Amino acid sequence: MTPATRRLAGIILVVLPTVAFGGAALLTMILGQQPGYLDNPLRQDLYRAGHAHAAVLLILSLVILRYVDEATLSRPWRILASDGVPIAALRMSAGFFLSVLDPSATEPNGFINLVWIGALFLVGGVLTTGVGLLRAPRA
Repeated sequence: MTPATRRLAGIILVVLPTVAFGGAALLTMILGQQPGYLDNPLRQDLYRAGHAHAAVLLILSLVILRYVDEATLSRPWRILASDGVPIAALRMSAGFFLSVLDPSATEPNGFINLVWIGALFLVGGVLTTGVGLLRAPRA
């Protein structure tokens, strides 16, 4: 594992507990300690989606980092392969959370577009890593 890949993995592992704190915050809201949260099904759904996407995509980021250094990729493609999924995790979860900041929201605001941008980074990172591994010389 290259030093850059190791550093990114370390950053992801340090950031990952924030997802657990987010889960605790959601649990507090669900248990009724934040008035109005349970009254808005849209907000509940998007907050849950933001939390789940953050967790799953950060774990996927760690898995992909184990393979990036074995892939045959030029520098720009290597950056997309290693950084695409972590960027997707940030953008997608932010899009879900920020799109319903108003407790009385009945539809997501413009921040929901961050989810689509994140999806592009997700697909780009995963496909680039996969293609790079398929192009790598066989051991």
